[in-house]
Amino acid sequence: MIGLAQLLPLLSESLWHGVAVFLRVAAITSMLPAFGEQTVPARIKLVLALAFTLIVAPAVAAIPIPVNFGDTTLIILTEIAAGLALGIGIRLFILALQTAGTIAAHATSLSQVFGGAGVDPMPAMGYVLIIGGLALAVMTGLHVKAAELVILSYDFMPMGQFTAGSVLSEWGVAQVARAFTLAFTLAAPFIILSVLYNAALGAINKAMPQLMVAFVGAPVITAGGLFLLLVSSPLILSVWVQAMDRFLANPFAAVP
Repeated sequence: MIGLAQLLPLLSESLWHGVAVFLRVAAITSMLPAFGEQTVPARIKLVLALAFTLIVAPAVAAIPIPVNFGDTTLIILTEIAAGLALGIGIRLFILALQTAGTIAAHATSLSQVFGGAGVDPMPAMGYVLIIGGLALAVMTGLHVKAAELVILSYDFMPMGQFTAGSVLSEWGVAQVARAFTLAFTLAAPFIILSVLYNAALGAINKAMPQLMVAFVGAPVITAGGLFLLLVSSPLILSVWVQAMDRFLANPFAAVP
């Protein structure tokens, strides 16, 4: 009984530490690519969050058990806010890939093919790129990088402390700008193809007004878009996963 009485405070501290870490980990896991998708059941997400907690908790310094309700609420809110901020930052890379696929599909007249194949309505190109990107991210060790990110986040977002609103808003705007820049960069080959196609179509129409260039050109742009997707998708996904890896390695670095 004496030994049990001495063990109870230690168990209480370990349990509180695990709960505090779980709050941040669960918030990030709910937004994490592949692991936090809407198609993944909630029970699987809970198991994944617990698994990440078991990995992260031993590497994070423990904090004393709060003595009042106010301190407990503060820690809960700060951990959830920190996890959601980082999770949204990672999720923006999926939105960038989806936006790139949408831009490419509209540029090559393929925006209506299999539009409802995914959970969120998107063109076929966006769906193909997202599935390929998620598979590539998991194959390159997304779970390990995510655990390292959570451990690193405690250096920039200490437990029980709110990040300044000005700092967080500036960081968020920079991440959104990077996501749109990345999306346009990934879709650049399809935009260039569309410009060249429309310029050639205009020249042909000017030279031969009687020719129905729309009927002739539609199959060409469709075939060209599919061929360009086949050729450029490996490069697109490699550029995308490298950009996400840089964010996971240091999410608070200056945006290039």
